[in-house]
Order: sequence, then C-alpha cells, then structure tokens
Amino acid sequence: MLPVEPNLEVRSCLPARTNGNSRKPPLLFVHGGYCDAWCWAPHFLPWFAARGYAAYALSLRGHGASGGRDTMFVTGLDDFAADVEHVAARLPETPVLIGHSMGAAVIERLVATRPVRAAALLSPVPPAGLLPMAARLAAEYLLRLSQFDPARLTAHVFEVLRPFYFSADVAPEILAEATAHLCAESPRVLLDLSLRLHWQLPERRGVPLFVLGAEGDRIASADDVRATARHHGAEATIVPGLAHMLMLERQWEKPARELARW
Repeated sequence: MLPVEPNLEVRSCLPARTNGNSRKPPLLFVHGGYCDAWCWAPHFLPWFAARGYAAYALSLRGHGASGGRDTMFVTGLDDFAADVEHVAARLPETPVLIGHSMGAAVIERLVATRPVRAAALLSPVPPAGLLPMAARLAAEYLLRLSQFDPARLTAHVFEVLRPFYFSADVAPEILAEATAHLCAESPRVLLDLSLRLHWQLPERRGVPLFVLGAEGDRIASADDVRATARHHGAEATIVPGLAHMLMLERQWEKPARELARW
C-alpha cells in the first residue's frame, strides 16, 4: 500500500441548526471512477443537510483537488479505502458510508475488513467484477474510455460516453459541469476491480447495508445491482427513470428519498 495521503478534498453541507440530542449520524459519500466529490454537491449534500444530517463527500487521492496524482498509476483499491478511513476518522462521529459505483467497491472492502457503522452501495460494481461488464460494454464504451485523456476531450467522444452515465433528461448545466470534473482513473484500481478484490464476505454480517440501482443504468445494470444485494443478503432497491449518475439526474430526489428512508 501507498503512504497515507494527507491532502484530501472534502466537501460538506451541515445542518442549519444542530440538536445535541439528534440521533442522525453523519454521512460520508464516496464517488465513483473518473469523477470527484463534486458529483454529490449539487443535490445530495444540501438535501441531506436540510434534513438534519451532516453530509460530507471526499475526493479520493488523484481526483478533484486531492493530492496523489503523481502516484495515481500505482494506486490500488486499498489505498482508496485508506482515504475513506482517514477522512472518517476526522469526523466528530462515526459516519454512515455511502459509495457510488467504484466508490461502492471501496466501501465493500471496508465492510469486509473494518468495523463499519452502516453502508449504502449505489450502482455498485457487481460481485463478478468489471470483466463481465467490460464484455457487455467494450465495443462502444471501454475501448474509448481506456484511451480517455481529459485534456483532449472531444465533443464526439463525450457524446459517445454520455448515454452510459446520464439519461437524455439530464440538465445541460449539470452535464457541462460534470464534463469539467472528468478525470483519469487508476489502472491499478481497474485491475483490482477486474480481479474482484472488493468481493469478500463481510466478517460482520450484522452491518446494516442498503443496495440501490437505477433501471436505466447501462453500466451497473439492475441485474448487476440485484447480484450485489444477494451477495450481501440484502434486498435491492431499483428506481425507475435514471441512469448511472443518478445523483445528478433531474429525478435525483428518487434515490435520495430511498436512501433517507433506509
């Protein structure tokens, strides 16, 4: 493993009023691949803060404003898990961990190996890993993504990638901002996910776990999400009308309400 990365970007939204008797735990959101903590900022962080939750989101090393770009090539899944642990330890109370896509795999590693208060997996990488997903998507998606250089993003390449991440209903301003936050991903982490390193039966089966996916997700399909839920002995919640980046869709409140209900 790499040394601890001390420079990690953390975005936060805190409740306007704090109640010393509140039983609501803090929430720590973990983004997926090729993006950063910004994806939680437009909707999820303020929405949960308005409901009394201290809401935080980190950019994993090499993403967003976090350090670690110089070692991105050799950064592994366990290094990302260490980032989450590092930020969680600095919060005033143990948080509920909420991960999306690759971020869900990071949290699964923690569930399997560390004491975790509770965890939510949104659009998770399935137990079979990335390879079956790659077989399904390679012809039109992963080949382009493997050659992805955010410094030379063309309108044509992005138009090819967009339907995998967003529905046709996504707001233009959100799409433009999301484009600005695209970044390269660690090839070591992609290998870890292909080898299913996130797929370990939790040592503590009593950890409260929530699994959610989107009916229109072409990356983590509804069947993929159900497979993750079965692996953890949980029930999958599938919301209609959204794509992979469900926290940025116009109907983002659907998954937010399901998560809050849990």
